[in-house]
Amino acid sequence: MKSDYKGIKLCPGGHVYKGGKLTPSADGGKGGRGKTIAYGILSAHNDGGAITEENAANGLRIHFDALASHDITYVGIIQTARASGLEKFPIPYVLTNCHNSLCAVGGTINEDDHVFGLSAAKRYGGIYVPAHQAVIHSVMRECFAACGKMILGSDSHTRYGAIGTLAMGEGGPELVKQLLSRTYDIPAPEVIAINLHGAPRPGVGPQDVAIAIIGRVFDCGFVKNKVMEFVGEGIASLPMEFRNGIDVMTTETACLSSIWMTDEETHAYLSMHGREDGYKKLSPADGAYYDGVVDVDLSEIEPMIALPSHPSNAYALREFIDSPAEVLHDAGLDALLSKVRDGGVYVDQGVIAGCAGGTFDNLCAAADIIGDGNIGTDAFAMSAYPASQPVFTSLIEDGSITKLLSAGVTVRSAFCGPCFGAGDVPSNGAFSIRHTTRNFPNREGSKPSGGQSAYVALMDARSIAATAKNGGRLTSALGTETPVHSRKFDDSAYKSRFYNGFGKPDDKVELVFGPNITDWPSMPELGGNLLVKLASVIDDPVTTTDELIPSGETSSYRSNPLGLAEFALSRKDPEYVGRAKAAVREPVSDDVMKAVSEINGKCGASNDEVHVGSAVYAIKPGDGSAREQAASCQRVLGGLCNIAREYATKRYRSNLINWGMLPLLYDDDSHSIPFTVGDSLYVPGIRKIVEDGIGSFDGYIIHADGSYKHITLGLAPLTDDEKKIILAGCLINFYRAGL
Repeated sequence: MKSDYKGIKLCPGGHVYKGGKLTPSADGGKGGRGKTIAYGILSAHNDGGAITEENAANGLRIHFDALASHDITYVGIIQTARASGLEKFPIPYVLTNCHNSLCAVGGTINEDDHVFGLSAAKRYGGIYVPAHQAVIHSVMRECFAACGKMILGSDSHTRYGAIGTLAMGEGGPELVKQLLSRTYDIPAPEVIAINLHGAPRPGVGPQDVAIAIIGRVFDCGFVKNKVMEFVGEGIASLPMEFRNGIDVMTTETACLSSIWMTDEETHAYLSMHGREDGYKKLSPADGAYYDGVVDVDLSEIEPMIALPSHPSNAYALREFIDSPAEVLHDAGLDALLSKVRDGGVYVDQGVIAGCAGGTFDNLCAAADIIGDGNIGTDAFAMSAYPASQPVFTSLIEDGSITKLLSAGVTVRSAFCGPCFGAGDVPSNGAFSIRHTTRNFPNREGSKPSGGQSAYVALMDARSIAATAKNGGRLTSALGTETPVHSRKFDDSAYKSRFYNGFGKPDDKVELVFGPNITDWPSMPELGGNLLVKLASVIDDPVTTTDELIPSGETSSYRSNPLGLAEFALSRKDPEYVGRAKAAVREPVSDDVMKAVSEINGKCGASNDEVHVGSAVYAIKPGDGSAREQAASCQRVLGGLCNIAREYATKRYRSNLINWGMLPLLYDDDSHSIPFTVGDSLYVPGIRKIVEDGIGSFDGYIIHADGSYKHITLGLAPLTDDEKKIILAGCLINFYRAGL
């Protein structure tokens, strides 16, 4: 009984934009993609200049205007870049510290990373944002995003499309390429028009619109690896923070990036932030061609809830409140039936936080809805995290903070914790509603494998506030009018605390290494033949990066590759690390080697060129975070490949490649899983397969007793550089070799 997503219609096939209208096109719209906003920006940043029908087939080679990382990722990025010949940051690189409360785990190592970050900003000419000042995407919106620009971030929610910036979230190695003045290489993407019309009803917020869109497009892959281009008269009805709130959630659709038409509202937003010169009117030209349309009638969107454990697990909040038992059963969440009592659904916690929830408009609306009420003195608790110090300052001046505090809401400094499992972790069995970005399993801090399970649902701040005012009884904010609050942007805190060293690198400054910060271990180049033992076989339809490498307290070890690797798959397959280590430390069994020799004899391969390691099989790995550690942790344990039916995101596949791992594909007509843990996969001639770009080739599953069977594997097209990176063993080796 999933929601019918009233107000959202998918229109596949080509459409042409003319006179503000979208009409189906049968001719393929020759040359029309170049008239989209997205292609205008991509062309301006492409090494090969304007993108045409003729050169698009060669792919794009993109240079970005700025980079952004947080303290989960920047140490690894800088260490990789150092090992690859980094001398200075060639473009503005913003190092933020919004995962800043991990000090309880591992002693000093969390703050040690921050000290390293500041020393790197001084040495290489970077911009350093101390802890508690802002979450990464708030500071980038406030200070760096501008119309027609491109920004690359090492966080998957790098999205500033509503401000006219084409932004992308990728793994760390892609930022390393930019730091070394190399390019971001992608196929020319398709563009999907998100056609907005109408206006939201009172009580409907940006998260409601976002969840409705995600729920409609994610499972069918309608926008996967494509650019979402927001057009239509409905944009004018949305304040900028409302647009930003929808935009940041586009990551959860699996799209490549997003961009919006700009208008005077955009102009006013940039002017308020002291960057009027960053405004440019952006709109598609007549004849712009789109590869499909998502038609969104904003007036029909109602409050939504994304139940555990994915933003696409979307239901109308009304449906859930009216028929909770039925919805929970439909969603496979019978464990939450205990929350249904007295004719309602009772939640244990509400959180409004981060780049999606912690905006000025959201928190003002929450304060207005709670009003003179309070959250009660029972088990229900609520917290709010303004996304930056300037937002916090405005909320203080506005009086909204006082309202929230008086109602019993706990107000915290800027922090990504509730999004990644290090803040306000619910108790075992608890049900939390959050205006944050994700609700993946294992993400909110619980450990199901250890018998500790919590449940997080995504909702908009307005309905969270209505629920809080009702003592935790799930309540829709639909129909609740809230006033428009005006504000000014006061960046005094930023001026007082930011270190801005861009353009002023100082090679006399020594990097400050804490005891946990270690270099990457050596990684060998790809051998002639591949022999990998299956260290984990995962049969979930979606395996998230939070399962491949959990967030939360494990992130304290983020700057120690081998230390962090100990947590790989720990909440999904606790035996994985031991199996992966054994695959490279223990000799290959005589039975398996006998099978390898027999296969080699048939195909003319050499027994002396067998590269031994481990592999993970998963149906659809990589949905979610851009964190490169999902791949690098496997690699430093001896991982050489993933095997999958498909890869959930481009960014995870790129992470595998950049760490020298093969993103192999396997599927047959039965969609069966031929592997079991302990099996080996043997691919003779793998090095030549990569060199020659062979898309389909022979593999052999070898069982422990030496019996084996033939399978056909695939490898999606690789760029020339991607081939060289895999052959070299990883991006660091690629650069060290001067390739």
